[in-house]
Amino acid sequence: MSFDPTSPAFKHDPYPIYTELRAQTPIYYDDALAMWMVARHADVSTLLRDRRLGRSIEHVKSRAELGLPPKDPRYAPFDRLSENSMFDKEPPDHTRLRGLVHKAFAPRRIEGLRVSIQTTADTLLDAASARDSSFDLLEDFAVPLPVAVIAELLGVPDADRHKLRPWSADIVAMYELNHTSEQADRAIQSAAEFSDYLRHLAAQRLSDPQNDLITALATVEEAGEVLTEDELVSTCVLLLNAGHEATVNVMGNGMWALFRHPDQLVLLREDPAGHASGAVEEMMRYDTPLQLFRRWVLEDMVFRGFPFQQGQQVGLLYGAANRDPDVFPHAETLDITRADNWHLSFSLGIHFCLGAPLARLELQTALATLMRRMPTLSLVNEPQFRDSYVIRGLKDLIVKCDGVMRR
Repeated sequence: MSFDPTSPAFKHDPYPIYTELRAQTPIYYDDALAMWMVARHADVSTLLRDRRLGRSIEHVKSRAELGLPPKDPRYAPFDRLSENSMFDKEPPDHTRLRGLVHKAFAPRRIEGLRVSIQTTADTLLDAASARDSSFDLLEDFAVPLPVAVIAELLGVPDADRHKLRPWSADIVAMYELNHTSEQADRAIQSAAEFSDYLRHLAAQRLSDPQNDLITALATVEEAGEVLTEDELVSTCVLLLNAGHEATVNVMGNGMWALFRHPDQLVLLREDPAGHASGAVEEMMRYDTPLQLFRRWVLEDMVFRGFPFQQGQQVGLLYGAANRDPDVFPHAETLDITRADNWHLSFSLGIHFCLGAPLARLELQTALATLMRRMPTLSLVNEPQFRDSYVIRGLKDLIVKCDGVMRR
């Protein structure tokens, strides 16, 4: 067994190692990473709901008490985002933040994007079909679609939308287990630039309200509570990073899986509208875009006989849990008709993904439109995965199509 997230072979295909972990050492302490690893679905889902673990720990003990080094002042722009994001908060702060954001990020606002998502998907496929012979399904379709959706949702002007993807890519690189100093420098700069941009945009919306999420977040109020400027900025950054990176990689990883399961691709092509929902859920399960989710141990505890100590970290292996044969029959096979698909890709408990309804709407619309309008879509060459582990995604996905159906 060799769990090595720095290995190119492991990054290309971690699933054989996950099979060994589930069977032999489903819970173990990784000395190299200084982290407990948990691989089985039942254990991961239980710990996601266990309030003795949390996304942050400094509300329980200081860094000095935990034996952690002081924060590097250089990281202040990046740390400021984390410190004010509900993603890294625990109750009662998380409860307050999530309630305010949920009120602004209402279901009717998401449903109001349906027509725009469809129009954007069609427009991108029109442009892709105009190319000579082949195109990159990621860069030409999967990447620009969620950027356009998030930009419209937030109220980012057209002229500024090209800035969003680079900012997002730079910031999320910091969640890798072995990010480099160069990646840290880019993340710090992008965090500062994106934060400054959002502060300016929020100030504009306060003086000139619009029908967008920035305005809603700037003005939301519940029982006298409002979002601070830092909380508003962090919320917008979180929506972009989580909503964009995950959606792109579900589409890329999922389409690559479909090409390797031609029977499932045929099934989807025969009834895109009928199978899009099931296909999206199975794509998220089969090749999970977020492979590992970290939690802090907030108090000493014993789990399945293992002593988790306060201040330690736990790595919840979503990718391993989502292929657990105890939960998913024929787990190594893609099955878009799979019933009771209890994948963990949106997490569980209080940190369940707030943007899950929007992600599902985007992905179902995109996948159904792609299958309907490009029924002869085929792969040009085998893709390679990016040099990352926690956020799993392809470098590109070059495809071709003999003909494009009308809208």
